[in-house]
Amino acid sequence: MIDIAGAVTAEAIDEETRDQPEPAHRAAGVGPVAAHYGDPMREQRTLATGVGLVDRSHRGVVAVPGEERMTWLHTLTSQHLAALRPWQGTELLVLSPHGHVEQHAMVAEDGETTWLDTEPGMTGGLLSYLEKMRFFSRVDPRDATADHALLSLVGPEATGALDTLGVTGLAAPDVVAVPGPKFRSGELPPRPSVVYDVKPLPVGGWARRVALGVDLLVPREAMTQVVDELRGAGVPVAGLWAYEAVRVAARQARAGVDTDHRTIPAEVGLIGSAVHLDKGCYRGQETVARVHNLGKPPRRLALLHLDGVTTDQPPAAGTPVTLDGRTVGFVGTAVHHFELGQIALAVVKRNVADDARLMVGETAAAIDPA
Repeated sequence: MIDIAGAVTAEAIDEETRDQPEPAHRAAGVGPVAAHYGDPMREQRTLATGVGLVDRSHRGVVAVPGEERMTWLHTLTSQHLAALRPWQGTELLVLSPHGHVEQHAMVAEDGETTWLDTEPGMTGGLLSYLEKMRFFSRVDPRDATADHALLSLVGPEATGALDTLGVTGLAAPDVVAVPGPKFRSGELPPRPSVVYDVKPLPVGGWARRVALGVDLLVPREAMTQVVDELRGAGVPVAGLWAYEAVRVAARQARAGVDTDHRTIPAEVGLIGSAVHLDKGCYRGQETVARVHNLGKPPRRLALLHLDGVTTDQPPAAGTPVTLDGRTVGFVGTAVHHFELGQIALAVVKRNVADDARLMVGETAAAIDPA
């Protein structure tokens, strides 16, 4: 999609951006993705009110075939995967022994292979961990990024646009409510905490309905065909800037950007989507259970409104958030939103009040309490 008129690559704007293919994937032929196509604010509005097609083909893709794949992944990750059925999807985390977030992956199961897609720059770490944990299990994880690309139809009209590709009837995400502290064992159903509907695509790959729209995993050789069919049906394209703005407004944390080495799932809203609280033992489970039962994670994810007076440039990821000169958190993703102005996701100490007068560098910031 970088050949579409008006496309500006993310790395042309910022050479250090995370939104570029990993070196190994670039060497295998994975190309850059567009930050925008000439009008990022219009592209945002399109995603917020209609539907647009976003190229996210720089994301890493790990394929896990093998007859023991579901029970194996169930024991290694935070999600309840033993009961995941063909043509369902979910999310999972790989945690450190102390419960810190190391990896986040979206999941889709097609009956023969479990597909994991993850942030660019994190594929190698995820695959390395899985390979180390194979032992004698009948599984064969591999990096499939060079062969498969992720696209996303984003917006309230995403499922309608999918009709163009011959896929209809994708159900909305099925989410299990997060229980309160000290819930009874057995209270949660033995299934993933969120289930995404997945259906096969005629060209190969699959469509997965998620909170922001529909993800499409397609063979790379079919990517041009899929893009042309959707654009021919009137679906406009939108860049990653627009996608990120919609994601930030929806308060969805991005691993490696809105997290740091100390982040635990409860701090950034990942319990409801990527953690099953009653599945039994896995690495980091003790921390997850202890924090949930106490009901007091040390930090929380907040949406900040930035005044934009001293500078019109959003702060860089990692910029400290201060209160009365004391650091109380850090900024993750900061964007220009077409309605809300400058906004950012930040991780701040739990005891920072919603009406606190915060600073991000020289910029005043206020927490959105909604």
